[in-house]
Amino acid sequence: MCEVTRGIEEVGFSEFRRKIRAAEVLSAAMQRLLSDIRFNGKVSVVIQNGRVLKSGYEEGFFRQHPGT
Repeated sequence: MCEVTRGIEEVGFSEFRRKIRAAEVLSAAMQRLLSDIRFNGKVSVVIQNGRVLKSGYEEGFFRQHPGT
């Protein structure tokens, strides 16, 4: 692999790690939706070869009833 390609991949992977650490992995629209429905749970995404292979969630979707 040439140095330029390796450098581009290193920069890209560094940006990927930064976004994961900063929790910048969901679009703003998805974050709003999760907030609107007060979703509490786990969202998982499996990536293979740069494409989403599988996604899912574990429910923790509990709404607080007023007064409880």
